[in-house]
Amino acid sequence: MKKFLFYFIWLLVLSIGPITILKVTPLDFALSTPVLTINFIQRIVALLAFSMLFWQIILGSFMDKWIEKLGGWVFKFHVLEGAVIYSLVLLHPLLFVLLRFKSLGILDPFYVFTDVCVICANKTEFLYTFGRVGFWLITLAVLAAKLRTQPWLRVHWRKFHILNYLAFIFISIHSRFTGTDTLTPPFVWFWWIATIVIIGIVIYKLLALYRPRFLRGN
Repeated sequence: MKKFLFYFIWLLVLSIGPITILKVTPLDFALSTPVLTINFIQRIVALLAFSMLFWQIILGSFMDKWIEKLGGWVFKFHVLEGAVIYSLVLLHPLLFVLLRFKSLGILDPFYVFTDVCVICANKTEFLYTFGRVGFWLITLAVLAAKLRTQPWLRVHWRKFHILNYLAFIFISIHSRFTGTDTLTPPFVWFWWIATIVIIGIVIYKLLALYRPRFLRGN
């Protein structure tokens, strides 16, 4: 029963993104041209990645408690979901590369993946930078998890894995201000809940890390 409830809530969370997009974009319109179809898929992929990353951080932050309550299968689910998330996170910018090629005739993956700026040409480029940085932070976290059994990383891999928290915040800002789907119910409600919860977890983790040191210092 617990496993069923877990998957039910997980699927419910994942459904919020597609429901929101289908609410504002009729399927016949989304499939009417190749450009609109690519954009439609890219948007769904983005919201699914956001939702799954939120769930992944919830699990990873308190994995011992989840295993204690639900069993060891939760960790296997966590590992599998991590692979799916990274596939979606990689697919999203690849679809943007394809979208720019189909709509503008420009094939430039370096622009999509590496064109990071601080003083940017405009607001949109600045917000794209948040997405790019988020992508590379997740990439580093995934590599750390993949190589966690290596002797040189065995002790410190979790420090790299914490980059997921920072990546989520970057992606949250990127998603909020580069499109309209995160402003549309029901996803807008979920966006606020997810962002506040993750920030709360970050604060909790920082307090748990530094409070003992502060008490020892006093």
